Amino acid sequence: MPERTDEAELLPQHSPLPQPTVGEMDLPTVLDALSDPIRLAILHRYLVDGAGEERSCGWVGIDRPKSTLTHHFRVLREAGLLEQHLEGLTRVSRVRTDEVQQRFPGLLDLVLDWRVPAGLVRAEALA
Repeated sequence: MPERTDEAELLPQHSPLPQPTVGEMDLPTVLDALSDPIRLAILHRYLVDGAGEERSCGWVGIDRPKSTLTHHFRVLREAGLLEQHLEGLTRVSRVRTDEVQQRFPGLLDLVLDWRVPAGLVRAEALA
């Protein structure tokens, strides 16, 4: 059986992982990505506490298995909401604020106004 190759293994270090262009961002795909409370909380945390900076995926502070979080980050990236790239063995992410605002004005304001359910993000992650 052929060995599975992760898409990140095929990319040079510091290159962005595949993501749609602004014109390729699709509203149903974006809304589907935001329909999950975990993904919505991830995006909210990056908008509120990330200050537009790149952060590692572990920084988000959600108690879920690494494989589950990897899936959620991939969905957000493939929808065009996050940009990710590798720094060594670590994936770092940032919100594509300008691109999302250009394509869907006001969408990120709605995410910012959303109240994250208690217990979804670890309290120490918010400190």
